Amino acid sequence: MSTKIFVNLAVKDLNRSMEFFKAIGYSFNTQFTDETAACMVISDDIYAMLLTEDKFKQFTPKAVADATKTTEVMTCLSADSKEKVNELVDKAIKAGATELKEPQDHGFMFYRSFNDPDGHIWEIM
Repeated sequence: MSTKIFVNLAVKDLNRSMEFFKAIGYSFNTQFTDETAACMVISDDIYAMLLTEDKFKQFTPKAVADATKTTEVMTCLSADSKEKVNELVDKAIKAGATELKEPQDHGFMFYRSFNDPDGHIWEIM
C-alpha cells in the first residue's frame, strides 16, 4: 500500500471552501464529508481535509492560525506542464483566490502561487 497524505486545513466557511475547490476542478469523498469536514480528493494518494475551525480545534491544543495573517503551511502540487499550472491558477483566481506573487520561471521549473479564500497558500509547479 502506498503512503497517502491528508493535509488538514482549518476553514472559516466549509461550504464556501468546497465551492471554491470544486470550481478549480477538485472533487470530494462524501464518505468523509459532513457539516464539519470535507475530504477533498487531489489525487489517488493526496487529500486535503477541510475542517471547520471548531472541528480543527479538536485535534490540537494550540491556537488555530489565521492564514490571512500568518503562514502555517505552503502546499505545493505538481502539474504536467506550464500550461496546466496556468490553467489551474487562473481557475483559482477566477473562483476567488488571490495570486500570491509573480509567476516564477527557473527554466527547469515554473510555478505560480495563490491564497485560497481562507488565506492558505497553494503553489502549483
